[in-house]
Amino acid sequence: MDQKPRAKSPKSSALPYQEPHAGRTVMDGKLLEEAIGREVKGFREKLGLTISELAKSADMSAGMLSKIENGATSPSLASLQALGRALQVPVTALFRGFEETRDATFVKAGQGLTIERRGTRAGHQYQLLGHSPHGPVMVEPYMITLTHESDVFPTFQHAGLEFLYMIEGNVVYRHGDKTYDMHPGDALFFDADAPHGPEELRKLPIRYLSVISYRREE
Repeated sequence: MDQKPRAKSPKSSALPYQEPHAGRTVMDGKLLEEAIGREVKGFREKLGLTISELAKSADMSAGMLSKIENGATSPSLASLQALGRALQVPVTALFRGFEETRDATFVKAGQGLTIERRGTRAGHQYQLLGHSPHGPVMVEPYMITLTHESDVFPTFQHAGLEFLYMIEGNVVYRHGDKTYDMHPGDALFFDADAPHGPEELRKLPIRYLSVISYRREE
């Protein structure tokens, strides 16, 4: 007697069952292994050591060290301690790339923080669009708006570099002994230590993005 084929149970499906949160765990582990590998390789190259030389100093095989540097294996605590001694760095230094703070700032349209800068008294409106609280370099992006109440002010001076991108209007912008007739889509990048600023407001309102960067100690 012919028998009807049995329906496959969900567990016998061609697609394997996946734990919804398993991917995140694997990804986090992989990122940690890759971060450790990058740090080990970076310290090794800084000391001018070959893989074989470092492996010998850390009492492990060159093949194992190569896997660690490539993020292909998860090193044991004993291996990390041995590598730390061989590289003359604390074990915590090998986790530095994974533990670094990764900042992000999201600002909805029109909701930038209005702040006061030197040009505020001349009627220049500054909206701060983000900030960088960590790292050796400060980056300050502003949306600057000039209206009929704004005055020209071509004598700004401050440390670092500045990038301007015109969005609306028309302004003649001075930098040092040169001027630039800027329209929407135009960009200007310059050393902010030289006197600079809007010299002639030709078409109002004027809006442009200003990104200032400088070393934190400045």
